[in-house]
Amino acid sequence: MRVYVPLTLSRLAEVHKAGELGPGPLTAYAVTPALREWYVSDDIEELEYAALGRAALASLRLIAGDPGAARRRVVLAADVPDGALEQGPRSPEGGLGEVRVAGVLGLKKVAAVHVDAGDAEGDVAAAVGVLEAADQGDEDARFTVDGVEDHELLWFATQEIPGLIS
Repeated sequence: MRVYVPLTLSRLAEVHKAGELGPGPLTAYAVTPALREWYVSDDIEELEYAALGRAALASLRLIAGDPGAARRRVVLAADVPDGALEQGPRSPEGGLGEVRVAGVLGLKKVAAVHVDAGDAEGDVAAAVGVLEAADQGDEDARFTVDGVEDHELLWFATQEIPGLIS
């Protein structure tokens, strides 16, 4: 199954150096029954894009928790056996589609890396600054957070990771 693992650029550098992400369980996002029901589509590409979006929101939360992190969302797309997954708890912080990956996720299992372009940094920083207010129902803050979705995450092959983290 394809899973989407939220990270920060600094965490991506650690994963690249170690050659793996772990130990588990790791929080990831995937096409779960709950995500299918929420998104109401049978198109697997649309559903995977929705799971990627959920992981991008989780990456935004990781950035918010690390003041020194670059203001660019990062998501690893990896293929793992279905048996290595368990559905995660549905949380108010965006747990829809959330799964847990047991054990270690080797970099060889990573199919691609999705990262914001540099021009997204201002909007990501603004969203990080109002994330808590958005969670508490502030509509203006929610608009700012949702605005980050206007920035498409760029696709990179794993061989391009050194250029992303330098």
